[in-house]
Amino acid sequence: MRRIEDKRLWQVRVLMLLFTIHCSLFTTFAQDEPEYRLEIGGGIGAVTYLGDYNDNLLKGMQPWVTVMAKYKINPRMAVGVTLGYGRLKGSSDHVKTWYPQERHEFGTKMLDGGVRFEYNFWPYGTGREYRGAQRITPYISPGFGIAYHGGPDKGIAVNLPLGAGVKYKIGDRLNLAAEWRMHFTLSDKLDGRTDPYGIKSSGIFKNTDCFSVLQVILTYDLWAKCKTCHNDRD
Repeated sequence: MRRIEDKRLWQVRVLMLLFTIHCSLFTTFAQDEPEYRLEIGGGIGAVTYLGDYNDNLLKGMQPWVTVMAKYKINPRMAVGVTLGYGRLKGSSDHVKTWYPQERHEFGTKMLDGGVRFEYNFWPYGTGREYRGAQRITPYISPGFGIAYHGGPDKGIAVNLPLGAGVKYKIGDRLNLAAEWRMHFTLSDKLDGRTDPYGIKSSGIFKNTDCFSVLQVILTYDLWAKCKTCHNDRD
């Protein structure tokens, strides 16, 4: 009986030692990769005008480019600034609705700047800088933007973008994302025509133009977080 108890005690001690070694190795491994605070990069894709002369997300797509910088608050949240450039295009030729005006076709350049907030559904990272982080995660991204558009009625259009996408960490410091954003503007002048039906409407987004952006984004991590800082607790 004594030998059996000694054997069990020895087995328990071995298991505890192995567990301690495992935890130590995990902690060392988890601290191998620094946690980066900043992302810079850009994206390419397509922009689509949506309004009185187009109601199809896939019709009239035009090239779109974006540059951006993001500050990562933690593995789930980030804030950023963006600057995008593209061209909006539309025509009344294929619209089935009758208009009280003559045929209309437009093509205007647009420059859109904005701020965005990102929320990742899962903690995002390699897993070596933050325990439980995943290399891939879906996310949502609301924001606020101001767009300058050309054309006969050139001017400023305030917009409220709402986006969603999936991001994947393809390297320790390299991130790839596929994203779709709908920009709800407060203007009805993107297409060069204001209220072609002449119908008065109420509501912040009623009878206003929008534009949709579908793009692929590539960013690079910078600014490693100091792990020995006194307030490094997140």
